[in-house]
Amino acid sequence: MGLALDGVGLGDDGGAWGGEVLWVDSYASAQRWRRIDHLAPILLAGGDTAAREPWRMAAAVLHGLGRGDEIEARFGPLVGAQAARLVRTLMERQVNSPSTTSAGRWFDAAAGALRLCLHQRVEAEAAMLLEQHASQWLEAHPEFDQPWTSLDLAPLVAEFFAVEEGDLEQTARGAARFHLGLVNGMADSAIAAARRYGTRTVVFGGGCFFNKVLSERLSATLSDAGLAVLRPDSVGCGDAGLALGQAWVAACTVEAALMNLSTVEV
Repeated sequence: MGLALDGVGLGDDGGAWGGEVLWVDSYASAQRWRRIDHLAPILLAGGDTAAREPWRMAAAVLHGLGRGDEIEARFGPLVGAQAARLVRTLMERQVNSPSTTSAGRWFDAAAGALRLCLHQRVEAEAAMLLEQHASQWLEAHPEFDQPWTSLDLAPLVAEFFAVEEGDLEQTARGAARFHLGLVNGMADSAIAAARRYGTRTVVFGGGCFFNKVLSERLSATLSDAGLAVLRPDSVGCGDAGLALGQAWVAACTVEAALMNLSTVEV
């Protein structure tokens, strides 16, 4: 099984992926794969702009839960009434608001809902702030957990809107809850898929696995379930590792095609 948790990438259905559970064949047959499960879709209000403004992802959670009428009141004072109104309108009219299963954008949504980061100055700033607060909370509360068996994180993130701004303890607790909810949801899906496909190996890929809380907790949970976990080592789990994996799949595809051609000629 492969767990791909990253930003936004193009799936084979033309959609924006980034939070996937995949079955992948081994070795020279790596071009044979199947999408098994994925994080619940969330709208990118304004397209790529949403990746730079986590408050838009938080607003998308409200919209998806039928609470779009709260967007202006919650975010207008922080980002401007006109911007908040525009984002609400884009999603309501389904204009320039494609959906994505991206784990990275779900991190942004959680950070935006907790008001940890509304605008990102550098890539993954929101996710890093969320990890920092989660790590601090979990260090102080090592037995803490967040039971979760779904890949729909919206109900969990929605609870963060009730956290008072400036309440550092509850903000850190929310960050920890998000991480462990994602871990437990992904683990539940991966374990079930591994049993269904008769495999005992899970491979991690994607920039979200730079996050130590996510990577280490998910690895431990899967290992406790009897699965072998493979994580990138000599090559990073982000774009470099993804590009290397794409090259390998391409090579396997070409080799398989040449073998088929040779068989036909014979």
